[in-house]
This record gives sequence, structure tokens and C-alpha cells, in this order.
Amino acid sequence: MRRLESGTGQSNGGVWVTAEGHVMKRLVPGVTDVRHHAYWERQALVAESGIVAQTPGLRSPRYLDVRRGADGITMVSEYVEPVPVDAARLAEALGRFARAGVEEPAWGARDVLRDRMATVEARGGWKVLWGHVSASLRETLQELWVRRAAVLAALDELPRVPTHGDAHPGNLLGWDGENVVALDWEQFGLGPAGFDLGYLVVALPDQAESLLAVDSVVRRGAVLTAVLTAASRAAWALGQPERGDHLERLEALADYIEEASSQAL
Repeated sequence: MRRLESGTGQSNGGVWVTAEGHVMKRLVPGVTDVRHHAYWERQALVAESGIVAQTPGLRSPRYLDVRRGADGITMVSEYVEPVPVDAARLAEALGRFARAGVEEPAWGARDVLRDRMATVEARGGWKVLWGHVSASLRETLQELWVRRAAVLAALDELPRVPTHGDAHPGNLLGWDGENVVALDWEQFGLGPAGFDLGYLVVALPDQAESLLAVDSVVRRGAVLTAVLTAASRAAWALGQPERGDHLERLEALADYIEEASSQAL
């Protein structure tokens, strides 16, 4: 078997391509709260239920086997051939998925951003950013951090729609006609309108203007989600040996950070 890049999910125990050309993924026991964004069994439940096997816009890969054992879960699925990123098509597909008639399962993720912000707060918040951004951006981020509860409340007021939960190009990997074959459904659930689009904006900040050319409700959810996510990732990255480009992505979203601040009053 050939090992693949396995991502950063808390329950991810490795991903391989088998001799038959399928993908085998191991899930290891972890978070047991069924509503937490990192609930360790959620990907297997997505596979077993078929809940997103045929949804418009986004669908899961075809699962061939799910085997449960005392030490974890093994999932086998079709191999998804990566294709070049087309941001406009991805955004359109996310919009169709958000309008899909999906009934919320008892094990679907809820309050993903609230969970994540609680983790960020426990790690010291965004204060590590203050010495790495411009004075104007620092002031706006400081205001948003103080009013983070109001930002989360504003997201709570938006319509709840199906969400993949980690919609970046590395997970939006292949195409089946006009539908995206998406991987890693660990954070699947119902969340605020614009949530998945916000994650895509963080991944592709240079295309934010075109991605956010959507109706006001979806835009609001996307902007608030993108700003909370980008700032939290940048704060985390500054404490890592390899910082990556998270701070640059945050700075590229400066105009939308101002927009988020004006919406969370």
C-alpha cells in the first residue's frame, strides 16, 4: 500500500491507497461528544448512513466497506482523482449543497465555530497577533475578539444549512459531472448559511471578492466565518515551528475584517 498525506483530523489514523486502487482510512478513538466538531466516529457514520452520497453540489466518495474494531474503524472508499481548483465552480457547488434537503442527524456537528473559539480562548486568544499586524488591523481584531460572543450570536441568527465543515480545496478534490466529490466529512452537520463558503475564502483569499458576490445572508455568514477562522489559524500558526502563510492570508482579508466588525454590533 502507498501512504497518502493524511490531513490533521483528530481521529485520523492514516490514509493509504490499496493494491486494488481504493483508499483505506483509519479512524482512531477520540472525542466522544456526538455534537463536537471532532467527534471521532462521524466520518464512519456519514459513510454508513449514505446521507451525502447523492446530495447536489457536494457528495461523499463511494464507500466500499466500513469495519469497526476495538482499536478503531477502517473505511474503504473509491479513489478520487484530484483536479485543478476552479474557485467559481467550487463556490457554486457549495451553494447547491447548502440548499439540499438534508435532515440533521443526531450525530451531526453543531456549533463548530463556538467549539473552535473556546479552544482558541483556552490557548490565550488572539493576543499573539498584536505584534505581527498593522496598528489599524490590530485595533479591529481586538474589537472583534472582545465582541466574539456577538459574532457567534450573529451566526446563530442565520438559516441553518448542510455544511461539509472543512471546505478547502484539498478536501473538495474531484468532480462527478457538476458535483464535487468531497473528502473528510468529520465536521459534517448543519451550520449557518455561508459557513462552507467562508472556509473557501480563507483558503483562496486572493479570490475573496468574486467568491463573496452572493446574497447578503450568505455573504454575512461567509465573512464572519472567514474572519474568525483566519484570525484563529494565524494565532495558532505563530506558535508553530513552521508558520506557513496563515498571517499573510489574514492580512489579505483586511477589508473583510472591517466588514465583519461592522456586522457584529
